[in-house]
Amino acid sequence: MSPDEWQAHVTREAAKEIGKWLEVRGRLDRSIASLKLSDLENMASVAISRFIVLASHRVREAPGQYEELETLLMG
Repeated sequence: MSPDEWQAHVTREAAKEIGKWLEVRGRLDRSIASLKLSDLENMASVAISRFIVLASHRVREAPGQYEELETLLMG
């Protein structure tokens, strides 16, 4: 998977997680302007969490091939 394809994949997966978070809370039909800061923070948290999981899997499957991700994850 190319870097662009992987980025698109991660973006879709993060969006799905945000959608799930909104759906569970019955907020899919609300405009973004009606959400509280805590809602936005929680959506960001689920998206970041999904990125970390996907990046961790990518690094584990091909150690040494994704130095930037390894550095980011190991910080």
